[in-house]
Formats: sequence, C-alpha cells, structure tokens
Amino acid sequence: MTVTVPDATDAVAPGAAPAAGLAAHQVSVAYGRQRVLDRVDLRIAPGETVGLRGPSGSGKSTLARVFALLHAPDSGHLTLDGSPVPGARHRLPASVRTRVAILFQSPRAATDPRLSLADIVAEPLRATGTPREQAAARTAELADLVGLTADLLTRRPHAVSDGQLQRACLARALVHRPDYLLCDEATAMLDASTQAHVAAVIGDYQRRQGAGVLVITHDPALMARWATRVVDLPAA
Repeated sequence: MTVTVPDATDAVAPGAAPAAGLAAHQVSVAYGRQRVLDRVDLRIAPGETVGLRGPSGSGKSTLARVFALLHAPDSGHLTLDGSPVPGARHRLPASVRTRVAILFQSPRAATDPRLSLADIVAEPLRATGTPREQAAARTAELADLVGLTADLLTRRPHAVSDGQLQRACLARALVHRPDYLLCDEATAMLDASTQAHVAAVIGDYQRRQGAGVLVITHDPALMARWATRVVDLPAA
C-alpha cells in the first residue's frame, strides 16, 4: 500500500528553491520476506511536529530509524532540505548525521550500561572529535536543561531511574543541536511528571531552534497536545 501524505514530496517549480524538510520518498523496507514499509512518502518540515499513528507492525519504528539515518531503505530514498541522503550511519558525513537525532522508548536498551550518564550525554561529541573541554561544557549545559544534577551525572544506568536515564538520552539527542528530532514512544515508560518535563524541554528546543519533530505515541492526549498534524500509517 502506498502512503502519500500532503506536502510529503520536495517537488518544486523550475528555478525555485528545494522544499526544506526531512523527507521520505517511496520508501520501502522488508525484513526477510516481511515488508514493513511499502512506498511511504512523508515530509517533516522545519518547526512542525508530525504525529505518526498506526497499528502494531505498521512500521512506525522502522520509519523512525530510516529518518534517523540508522537504516537504509530497500528502495526509495530520503532527502534533507532537497538533497538526496546517500546511505545511512557512518557512510554519511558527520555534517549530515548530526542534523538528525532520535529518542527511543527504552533508555536502557539505548545506552551502554558501562558508561556514566555524563559519558552517555557526551558520546556523540566524542564520536565527532569534539575537544574534551568543550564536550564537558556542553554536557553540563544540557544536564542543567534536562534536570540532571551533578551527582546523577557520575552514576551508571543501573543506579538511576528510567526517567533520569531518559533525561540523559534526551540531552544526548540534543547535544549536536539537530534540525530534526524523532521521538519513538519516548515518553511511554515515564511517569506523568517526567513525561511533562521531557515534552516541555523538546517543545522549548523546537521553538528556539525551529526544529522539525516526529512523534510516535499511542497516547491520544499527548498526540493532540503535541502534533501540528497527524499521519496514520496503515500496515504494509
């Protein structure tokens, strides 16, 4: 089934500038013989929050991973502000990879249990060769933003709550000031107060940076409050 969303493509009039946004064009992904995405078109524009709904198995998390440049589609392609994205992960230059970040549902599955929270936040900076002093300063800045105290930064994941660890993951996602942030059920495992704090930090970041945000959630109240527009992704 083809999923086409209004404003999903980057087609422009001759001589006009390409449409800004992170866009999937006819993206298909299969795991073995099971196709989970079938020719999906979707664009996330700067400054907007796109809510993505769909039944289990419809490929929402797979699409998030494709948008996050972690999984190359089997067919179709991505564009970033009108330019094709040729590949995924470290096949792409850091200048492209760091423009997109993702926040997963399970912070424990998304972190190395051997690292302190400070090291988790600083991981992307070290991967791009940021000097230690700059990385430490940026880590402290973001820890304050997400509500992590200095004593929490020294602890490893087993010594903090899911909410505290997800705050560290949020800080890590924002560390390179991405233009696009993908939230894959990012608040599903959090208590109500932590959910509200995480959503507030992301909303404030979006307003300041003009970032585009993709939200995947089964919480209709959160979707209604957060999303600029909502897209339904049917099963492939």
